[in-house]
This record gives sequence, structure tokens and C-alpha cells, in this order.
Amino acid sequence: MLFGSASFPPRATLADAVAAMNRVDPLDSWPRSWLESYERDRQEIYGEIIHHGYTYAYHNRLKHTLEMVRKVAPPGSRILDVAAAQGNFALSLAEAGYEVTWNDIRGELTGYVKLKHSHGTIRYQPGNIFELSAAQASYDLVLSNEIIEHVAHPDRFLQHVASLVRPGGFIVMTTPNGEYFRNKLPKFSNCSDPSAFESVQFKPDADGHIFLIHQDELYIFAEQSGLTLRELRFFTTPLTTGHVKLERLLHVLPRACVDSLEAACQKLPNILKRKLYLHIGAIFCKPDHGAREEG
Repeated sequence: MLFGSASFPPRATLADAVAAMNRVDPLDSWPRSWLESYERDRQEIYGEIIHHGYTYAYHNRLKHTLEMVRKVAPPGSRILDVAAAQGNFALSLAEAGYEVTWNDIRGELTGYVKLKHSHGTIRYQPGNIFELSAAQASYDLVLSNEIIEHVAHPDRFLQHVASLVRPGGFIVMTTPNGEYFRNKLPKFSNCSDPSAFESVQFKPDADGHIFLIHQDELYIFAEQSGLTLRELRFFTTPLTTGHVKLERLLHVLPRACVDSLEAACQKLPNILKRKLYLHIGAIFCKPDHGAREEG
């Protein structure tokens, strides 16, 4: 069933992106990973809200991600979307005019993403991101959306991702905020032997979170990777995601009010945002030393 057929403009919203995708209907013959992806899509892009906070938080993350990408990369840029799962971010960027490469360790999801693809340039490179060498790719931007918290060595992960970006290119990352006041997971910097978690890395969803990254660690990781941290933002309040027993309030509160509070909290001092917001967004830049020498 065709959910939409028109490509959307560079300043598009989530609704525009979804309208431009093909909507798919599940079949009993689908593999389990496709059925699980479809169940997520029902809440994330098809408007079948089961948990308001889950859907609102997803939409908020997509909004901030697209904003950060557009800030540093014009349409036509080559983007690698790492561990892109059912492909909603990759497809949204392709529809907006970017040349996107979809990646995920679950190669069988390639077929599911292809079913939803309607417009734009998107390529598929399934596999473990650590096995993608710098000789194979030099992207203008690499997108890492809620991935770094699933790996045992987040410092090495960022170093490897940096090797896939061309000089002068960017990495856009989102991840749960380790300084959120309800976080109970360990800090990577305090772990003496992260290799102990290698056997459980790459697991999806919140159950697969190993470390939640803190603001100071992002600066350390950036320096170790030869990157500069150009922008750091916090987003998604407990109300937006329905945390601390606020899900029931979302059933009666207009979405516009939720979004207004989300925006108002952006005016808080940074020290408070670090404790209040559930997510971090970051833009890293890979310096182009060659261009500097030529200049």
C-alpha cells in the first residue's frame, strides 16, 4: 500500500518525510526482524500511538537530528547512517536530497527498508560498522543515532567512525544523556575493564545500553579521535517522554503544550539541562589540515 508519493523539500517536517515514504502492510511470511521493525514503525511514523511518550520522544529526536544535519551538510552530501535499523532517518534524509548509505549489522533489514523507499538516493551496506574500513568510504557526514551507548568501547567507536569521514566532514550523534537525574547506568570513564561488556554489545533497544555518555566524556572522545566538538545540545524532557509517571498526563495534555514546555526548558542554565534532559545531540567536525596548509 502506497503511503505517499511526493518527495519533500529540504526544510521538511516529520509529516512530510512520512508522507513521502511507502507504507508497508505486514505479511505472516515476514522474518521476525521485519515484524518487529513494523511494530516500531506503527508508533514512530504511522501515528498509531500506544505510548505517547515513546512516540513524542522519537519525533523530537528526529527533529533535532535533521536540524543538526542540515546545519552542517547541504543536500547532495554523502551521508552514512550507522546502525540505521528500519531506516526512517536514512529514508528521510534521502527524500530531502542527500545521498545516503544505510548500514546495520542486521543485513536482513535491507529488504524491509527497500519496501519503504520511494524517492531519493539510498545505498545499502549492511554489516558490522567496525568492519567498514576508511579505504572503503569517505563520507561528508556520518550519522550515529542512539548507537554509542550500545558498544563496550565508545571511545574506539567514535575513533572508527571518524576514520570514515572525509577531512572537513562531520559526525552527527545522538545518545541518552548519562547525567540525566534518573540514570542508573555506569559512566564509561569509571569502568576499569570495558572489555567485560564485549559479549553483550550491539543489542538493540534500552536493554542493550551499556554506558550512558556524559558531557565531559564527549569532549575527551573528540580529542582522542582528532575531532572538534562544534555543538552540544540537550533535548527531550521527562514530560515529552512520559518519564516519572507523566505518561498519563500526556493522554490529556495537547501535544502543542508538551512541545512548548520542551522549548521553554531550553532557556534553562546548562547545569540544569544536563540533569533534566534525557538526550544529548552532538556535532563533531573532522579538521581539514590540508585545506589549512593550502590556505
